[in-house]
Amino acid sequence: MATSTHSSDTSQPKRGILAALASALLPGLGQAYAGRRLVGRWLLVADAVIAGLVLLSLFFLRSDVLKIWVSSGALALLMVVNLAILAYRWLAAEDAYFSVPESSTPKWLTGLGIAAVGLALVVPHLSFGYLIVVQASLIDTVFSSEPAAADDPSGAPGVITSTASPDQTTTTTDPTLWDGLDRLNLLLLGADAGEGRRGLRTDTTIVVSIDPSTGNTAMFSVPRDLSDVPLPEGMGMWDCHCFPGLIANLYQAGVQNPEDFPGPNDPPINAIKGAVGEMFGIPIHYYALVTLDGFVDVVDALGGVTIEIPKTIFDDTYPHEDGSIESIEIKEGTRHLDGHEALAYVRIRRNSDDFNRMSRQRCVLEAVLEQSSPTEILFRFGAIAEALKRSLETDIPQERLADFIDLLPVISTDRIATLRITRAEYKTGSSPDRTYYDIDRIREDAQALMANPEIAQAELGLDDLDDTCGFGEN
Repeated sequence: MATSTHSSDTSQPKRGILAALASALLPGLGQAYAGRRLVGRWLLVADAVIAGLVLLSLFFLRSDVLKIWVSSGALALLMVVNLAILAYRWLAAEDAYFSVPESSTPKWLTGLGIAAVGLALVVPHLSFGYLIVVQASLIDTVFSSEPAAADDPSGAPGVITSTASPDQTTTTTDPTLWDGLDRLNLLLLGADAGEGRRGLRTDTTIVVSIDPSTGNTAMFSVPRDLSDVPLPEGMGMWDCHCFPGLIANLYQAGVQNPEDFPGPNDPPINAIKGAVGEMFGIPIHYYALVTLDGFVDVVDALGGVTIEIPKTIFDDTYPHEDGSIESIEIKEGTRHLDGHEALAYVRIRRNSDDFNRMSRQRCVLEAVLEQSSPTEILFRFGAIAEALKRSLETDIPQERLADFIDLLPVISTDRIATLRITRAEYKTGSSPDRTYYDIDRIREDAQALMANPEIAQAELGLDDLDDTCGFGEN
């Protein structure tokens, strides 16, 4: 008899912990296991109601899940829901544990069991909460909470200009981004602000123009040595109504002469958006600028990028992003590059030309996008977010992020056409470190490509991005 009682007592803590674990996994299971079937049944009904609400929400919001992830208000609501579910599971687990009669088990063992249950409860909610906090911090740090200016002379969202008829402008009051907008035009800048540099220089300038209705996309890479880029009326101080220098140095000209580059952004950004918009005859709605160090950090945070290298490139005087000089070689074949190597691959100009360099830039961007699976991004999200917070700046407002999510289903890399501005027929002259281009002809061809990409590609002999990434000899 005594033996039987002792055996029953020592089994109680095990039963209590099992009951707590069961209710931690699914509130109500532990109560049913402990013999409190009525309470367990009601908790299981509550579980079914909660699960049903979640499934219904996912069903009705399935196309807007990513939009929730870019809304500060929605993220705050997610955090409240996360904490509420944690509290519900915790209380259910605690109630299940104490539903089992007490025993003479040592308190330290009981405490250890409760701690184990607590970890099982807290870790998933803590992990999800961490993602929410990181995402909210990224949005608040990088993206402005203020609406975009409606009078942006370089093409703010409040001013909608048709690329098919550039002389006709329709103005609306703060429209939804895609309503009535023929094309969304983005300016991507890669800035060299590393050691040994005087100020900031935009070595990479890419315009991405998207037709929101079809997803057809045109991509224009502007050569860094392009000179005499035109400026819109009201900008600059030169008689040529242009910037008489390398376009890569225009940012610094905006820093040094802020009064000559008015607009809604900082003067250097006003200068580049205005000049590039004037060059292609389009409004530049938004820009995004990333520094060299930031590019390295983002690629490293993603775990590197795999690229098919068509031809070995080598530079024995490559300027490392820390200001030092190194010898670097990237051999042909399939290579997995870390951030530093990927940056070198898109920067090296020795024994190459600007076209091949710009092709490498576009193809690395494509590879990064294609190889960044949602699971991988989620796993590395903290490092990616920190890298972006340190190195990315943009004028895309928070309220427009959801509109960009709408574009994802219609954009495909096989519908991205590229215009080679460095083609021989565009060049009109050169001098040391400078090249002069026929801006009017570039603008005409760019407009044709945006208006009817299939016809323009055939007439101009242009490639899709996938074809461009074969590089070849040009």
